Amino acid sequence: MIVTLIVLCEVGFWVLLAAGLGLRYIAKKPRLGAAVLLCEPLLEVVLLVVTAVDLKNGAEPDWKHGLAAVYIGFTVGLGHSVIKWMDAKAAHRFAGGPAPVKPPKYGMARAAHEWRVAGRWTVAAVTAIALLQAAVWYVGGDGDTGSLQVWQQKMLWVIGINLVVAGCYTVFPKQEPKDRVGAGR
Repeated sequence: MIVTLIVLCEVGFWVLLAAGLGLRYIAKKPRLGAAVLLCEPLLEVVLLVVTAVDLKNGAEPDWKHGLAAVYIGFTVGLGHSVIKWMDAKAAHRFAGGPAPVKPPKYGMARAAHEWRVAGRWTVAAVTAIALLQAAVWYVGGDGDTGSLQVWQQKMLWVIGINLVVAGCYTVFPKQEPKDRVGAGR
């Protein structure tokens, strides 16, 4: 049931996003579109409550409960940036707005971009770790929480990988190819 709910939350995220942006830019009802977009966090609240109830009713904590916490964490850390990106694309496509800004490709501007991305992934992973720890405490010493702790370790890897990538762009900034330097400026 938890996996089905996670899939439904993901589908619901994209349906609400499309509906909110459609109302905002196609139907020319920006306030109603914003209201629909603000309903998106309710999906995660439902997932959190159902997961907690499932554990409270005696379900053995397993990978599905961990996945629910990770999904919520990723929505917290990355959901806003996805919505913002899609909003910029919809504004450009349907409302004559400027083209979405592409991330820089070279130099310290790219490094700064990678640190912002790493920050979002870190927020996602830390949120997931916190939810997983809350689940461990919620279940208590009576249940086997090993699968939840495995998810916590995976989230530490997510943080580490993102920090290494951002660090590499800082220490070894990607340089613009010599034949392109000054071209198109």
